[in-house]
Amino acid sequence: MNESLATVAYIGATILFILSLGGLSNPETARRGNLFGIIGMALAVAATVHGPRVTPAGIPWIIGALAVGGGIGLFAAKKVQMTQMPELVALMHSLVGLAACLVGFASYVDTSTVFPTPAEKAIHEIEIYIGILIGAVTFSGSVIAFGKLSGKIGGKPLLLPARHWINLAGLLIVIWFGREFLRAPDITSGMTPLIVMTVIALLFGIHMVMAIGGADMPVVVSMLNSYSGWAAAATGFMLSNDLLIVVGALVGSSGAILSYIMCRAMNRNFISVIAGGFGTGGGAPAGGGGAAQPAGEVQPISAVETAELLREAKNVIIVPGYGMAVAQAQHTVFEITRLLRDKGVNVRFGIHPVAGRMPGHMNVLLAEAKVPYDIVLEMDEINADFPATDVSMVIGANDIVNPAAQDDPASPIAGMPVLEVWKAKTSIVMKRSMASGYAGVDNPLFYKDNNRMLFGDAKKMLDEVLGALKA
Repeated sequence: MNESLATVAYIGATILFILSLGGLSNPETARRGNLFGIIGMALAVAATVHGPRVTPAGIPWIIGALAVGGGIGLFAAKKVQMTQMPELVALMHSLVGLAACLVGFASYVDTSTVFPTPAEKAIHEIEIYIGILIGAVTFSGSVIAFGKLSGKIGGKPLLLPARHWINLAGLLIVIWFGREFLRAPDITSGMTPLIVMTVIALLFGIHMVMAIGGADMPVVVSMLNSYSGWAAAATGFMLSNDLLIVVGALVGSSGAILSYIMCRAMNRNFISVIAGGFGTGGGAPAGGGGAAQPAGEVQPISAVETAELLREAKNVIIVPGYGMAVAQAQHTVFEITRLLRDKGVNVRFGIHPVAGRMPGHMNVLLAEAKVPYDIVLEMDEINADFPATDVSMVIGANDIVNPAAQDDPASPIAGMPVLEVWKAKTSIVMKRSMASGYAGVDNPLFYKDNNRMLFGDAKKMLDEVLGALKA
């Protein structure tokens, strides 16, 4: 394949990637978007392998790498549960960062490239330095995010004394070594500042994500998605590959936009998320901090009583959360939904932008269970309907239905938009215990007069509710 044909293939792949992003913006077109992405990636890989830059001797190595990577991908796709998707996504981001680092070092030690002018050589070295910097931060930060999301690392933020000054000192050191790197007379001399910068960047990635609390982890996932895109774009600059630059920019910008949207959904700004400190992640009531403590008496309810309320209702809104994902209860939820709709009950789903552990987590679970797309609504679309709702059913969610966000100015989540489930005639909250959510904030919803608590494993209790409805 000559240079012109490879360029045409890259343009076609770029168009397919843009169509893929457009398709992924809506659940009904997501499958088509995924298909466009798969075809675009296959076209890009084929154009690269058969392009003018790859010699015949390198093709067996590429095929071997594709076989190994493809095998790992197929194994992960079959074995990884839907509840493990957030940590899998974080792990994938880390691989993009690692690839950027490895490509950067390989580009620097490659002596086959000849630069006509010193300015071109300096630009190439700047690309290498920035590419490795972004890649190292993405790699280490994503590994820590994987640990937090998988429970291997606690969700409580690690707030070191003078942490912002530590970050500033690290940035100044990176800039100083960057100057030394550009002034290095040879590869051997430049390798020392490059390695020092890489170590600092790795430590910064660890420190940055460790300082972010559990409540902000959905934003962290989208933020790392953006970082991985910029790392890919930097790799494209290092390799003079236009496709990598364009695709990396698409991923980086879309991830940044998603992070902004999610920050708005949590009434937080991006800088405050990076500064960290929100969310204990311990699952125990946070208390203190001047926030009002919930008062009242919890009113438990049985599965049979829950089924009776649902049977008599005309309008039902179901709010899924991470507890539904952990219990793998989405299929039972669909069976209950189908049964109620057959009886003439208007059943809909309310999805908060940060429900679960990653953007779109609940949408994916419901789509897997074949829940119709037209009854799955975003928070802004359904919040006004709660006062006319007979039963609002919360399955394993906590922080996203916390009325303290509106009623308690001293609450850590004050001002955060939430699903107003307590405005329904009756709200039912399904939880294993009275522990607070991932943000570690107490929930006054549990003590409201019109609220009932259905304690137990979500899957087990929903199976009982389904059995009672059928009976």
